[in-house]
Amino acid sequence: MGHLRDVLARHVEAKKIPGLVALVSHRGETRVEAMGTMRHDGGAPMRRDTIFRMASTSKPVTMAAAMVLLDECRLRLDDPVDPWLPELAGRQVLSEPGGPLDDTVPARRPITVRDLMTSTFGLGMDFELLGSPIQAATFERTDYSVHSGPAPEPDEWMRRLGELPLSHQPGERWQYDLSNEVLGVLVARVAGKPLEAFLRERILDPLGMKDTGFHVPADKIDRLPTLYGPDPETGEFLVWDEADGGRSSRPPAFQGAGGGLVSTVDDYHAYFRMLLNHGTHNGERILSRAAVELMTTNRLRPVQQEARDAMYRAIGQESHGGWGFGMAVRTRRTDHAPVGQFGWDGGTGTTVYADPANQLTGILLTQVGMSNSDSLHAIRDFWTTVYRTLED
Repeated sequence: MGHLRDVLARHVEAKKIPGLVALVSHRGETRVEAMGTMRHDGGAPMRRDTIFRMASTSKPVTMAAAMVLLDECRLRLDDPVDPWLPELAGRQVLSEPGGPLDDTVPARRPITVRDLMTSTFGLGMDFELLGSPIQAATFERTDYSVHSGPAPEPDEWMRRLGELPLSHQPGERWQYDLSNEVLGVLVARVAGKPLEAFLRERILDPLGMKDTGFHVPADKIDRLPTLYGPDPETGEFLVWDEADGGRSSRPPAFQGAGGGLVSTVDDYHAYFRMLLNHGTHNGERILSRAAVELMTTNRLRPVQQEARDAMYRAIGQESHGGWGFGMAVRTRRTDHAPVGQFGWDGGTGTTVYADPANQLTGILLTQVGMSNSDSLHAIRDFWTTVYRTLED
């Protein structure tokens, strides 16, 4: 951790990252580093129990709620979602993915649970469709991202989504993010209660994740830092979200499974430790071993994998492989991390991965969004240093 402390301190001392909290757990030994401050201009220091906006690193955790329903046979992977999500029944699909919204053909089959869990239901973030009519319409009607919104309550959100055609046939193409939001609505409807209530009952409370949820209550708001999105040109810290009075300070109408959680390093460590323990926590079964294996191994067919690789090429990065349920799964070695590592990153400057071969979990949480490369550089340096200094 001495090496890691020095590397991360360079980012803080260079005033690229106001503050951060890092956790590394290796074969039962856990170390935590907290450095810097809650605001770019000073203020309270970062602490181990600082609460961060997890953004897309919400996906691996909220996916567990769907896995519970699969384990209990309340959902089946290849069942159509129409009975619970009638807004998605009878879909039309664009004749050309980037074409006019009124030029459509019927979907060849219904959308299934598996399509939602693998992000292949036919809509989502697609870098090859940026600027297209369907991408513009999707952003306009499903406004839920971390620095926009707020999104409407789930029934209205689904109604708006149901007015859109799909850009691709169900199961045909991997497209990022939107599937997870739809899956959160599906879980709530099947469970008969809000997503957070079911997630807390079956995942968060059994794991002791007391600081994880879809907002920060008033008695903890002093532990939430300001969220910044640096100006891409000047690096000036622009406020995306304040703590007191900001978006994360109140319960949202739409509990976004794809990016809405707030949490701490210790809460996320408990969750990923459970995955490394094949679904158990302190002797209690949270998920079946089979459910964990489904989540943490690649679920994409080659044609779907190509779309995921295309997203990385579009942003000038090397893809390190596949996609399980709600998280990335390394299927090839492109840097220091080995094949089999699973987890994900968040647009608010967060990264969480576990490595079964080394029995390793790494977590780095910042409050600097990826509007420029500063937090991404910190994340890459974090993982390089973790693996550079790793000993058996």
